[in-house]
Amino acid sequence: MRKLIACVIALTNVTFAAYAADADGKIKAVDAEKMTIVLDDGKTYQLPAEMDMSVVVEGAEVIIAYDPKDGVNQITDMLIQ
Repeated sequence: MRKLIACVIALTNVTFAAYAADADGKIKAVDAEKMTIVLDDGKTYQLPAEMDMSVVVEGAEVIIAYDPKDGVNQITDMLIQ
């Protein structure tokens, strides 16, 4: 039984990891009201509610990790270079 539970947990972790994605580029547009950014590839990403918007500026180079969820690319981690 313990082996079965361990297998289910392992498979669940792999399944959730499969949804994660990453992207990098230059911020083309920032919408502070909607908490979104658009990268130079034209894709829009949703920032987390606790994000400090003062550091998110157009022209900044970023690397982001995000989860596509219900048609929205929700940022889970972001590095501003």
